Amino acid sequence: MNVPTITNIDTAISIYYTHSELGNKEILTLFGRLSPVTIARLKKEVKAKMNEEQVCSYGINRINTEIAFKLWGIDVKRLEANRKKLKELEL
Repeated sequence: MNVPTITNIDTAISIYYTHSELGNKEILTLFGRLSPVTIARLKKEVKAKMNEEQVCSYGINRINTEIAFKLWGIDVKRLEANRKKLKELEL
């Protein structure tokens, strides 16, 4: 699966811990400017995984954050370690 690059480590961590579900707004914040087609493709793949795992969503246009991050290959624990290292190096 072709997944865009996240815009910012802090943003990704914040979205993961503050949103149980993602909508277009959160996806745009996470990845930056995306076409509506790309957003729809990303959400469609997550919805398929949610159906496979029998996970319901609160809104028809929203997707589960944990499943999305896992499917998109965004490792929050690694991001947290990277952020900690950047702060140690004062970068």
